[in-house]
Amino acid sequence: MTEAELPGLVHGVLWAGFALGALFGAVAQRTHFCTMGAVADIVHMGDWQRMSMWLVAIATAMLGFNALVGAGLVQARHSIYAAPTWLPLSNLAGGLAFGFGMVLASGCGSKTLVRIGGGSLKAVVVFAVLAIAAYATLRGLLAVWRVATIDTIAVPLPAGQDLPSLLAAAGVGPVRTLAPALAVALALALLVFVARRPEARQPDTWLGGIGVGLAVAGGWWATGHLGHVIEHPLTLEETFVGTQAGRMESLTFVAPFAYTVDWLILFSDTNRALTFGIASTAGVVLGSAAVALAQRTFRWEGFAGTEDTANHLVGALLMGVGGVTALGCTIGQGITGLSTLALGSFVALAGIVGGAVLALRYQAWRLERVA
Repeated sequence: MTEAELPGLVHGVLWAGFALGALFGAVAQRTHFCTMGAVADIVHMGDWQRMSMWLVAIATAMLGFNALVGAGLVQARHSIYAAPTWLPLSNLAGGLAFGFGMVLASGCGSKTLVRIGGGSLKAVVVFAVLAIAAYATLRGLLAVWRVATIDTIAVPLPAGQDLPSLLAAAGVGPVRTLAPALAVALALALLVFVARRPEARQPDTWLGGIGVGLAVAGGWWATGHLGHVIEHPLTLEETFVGTQAGRMESLTFVAPFAYTVDWLILFSDTNRALTFGIASTAGVVLGSAAVALAQRTFRWEGFAGTEDTANHLVGALLMGVGGVTALGCTIGQGITGLSTLALGSFVALAGIVGGAVLALRYQAWRLERVA
C-alpha cells in the first residue's frame, strides 16, 4: 500500500458504507423493520412478526461475520465489541436506559433515520438531541462521570470477550474453526424457532431479516477486509481506513450521530474526516426516503403536543447516554455486536429489551391513570 493508493481505498470504504446504509434504510422502510416495534407488538398484541424479522437479521449477521472469520478475512479482536476487558454493568445499565428511551422516542436510532427519510420532523429533533447526548457521553462532562463510575466495574478476560476467543484460550480449538461452528449452531437455533412460527409465512419476515443481516455482514467486510491496511504508509501501523477509531466496524447508530453533527459543524477543520459511520447514517436516510417516495408513503409529521415533545426529548437523551454507555444500540449491539458473539453484546441486548418492556409498562400505566 502506497500513500498515493490510500485515498482510493478510503473512498471505497466510504461508498460501501453509504450503499450498505441505503440498503438498510430501504429494507427497513419497506418491511417496517423496527426493534422497538418488535418488542411492543409482543407486549401489546402477542404478534411475533417483527421480532421474527429481527431474529433472522441476527442469524444472518452471525453467519456472515463468522464466515469471514473462518475464511481468515476478519478477526473479532479488531472490533470494539470483542475487547478483552468486559464492562458488564455498563452494558446492562446502558442497555436499560437505551431501551427505555427508544420507546419514549418512538423508535431506536436506526428507526429515527428511517422516519426522517419518511418525512418525520420530530425524528429530526430526536436525531439532534441523541447526537448531542451521545457526544457528551463520549467526550464531554458525562464521559468523565461515566469513566469514573460505571465503567470502573470491569472484568479482565484471558482473551477477547467473543465466545470463540474465550473457548480458544481454554484450549477447546482454534478461533477460525470455533467461530463458524458456534455461529451455525446459534443461527440455526434462531432460524428453526422462526420457521416453526406462523410469521415465517410472511415474505417480509425473511426480506427484512436477511436484508438487514447482509447489510451488517457487508459492513464487516468493507471495514475489516477491504479497508484493512497492515502497514499504513504514513504511520507504519496496522489500521482500518475510513473508520472513526481506526478499528473495523459495521452498522451502528449512536456514536455516528455525534460524529455526523461534529463533521457538519466543523466541516472546514481538516482534522474532521468523513467516516464509514457518517456515510452509512446518510445512506439510511436516503434509502428510506427513496422507498417512501416510491411507495407514496412520504408524509410530513410533527409533534402531537407538549407531552409528545417531552417524551421524545427525554427518550432521545436516554438513547444518547445509554447507547454510548452500552457501546451500542439495537443495531450496534443487538445485531452488529451480537454477530461477533461477544459477551457484552448479549448483556446489552438483554438490557435493551428489558428497558423497552419497562417503558411499555410505564406507558400503559400512564394511560390507565389518564383514563
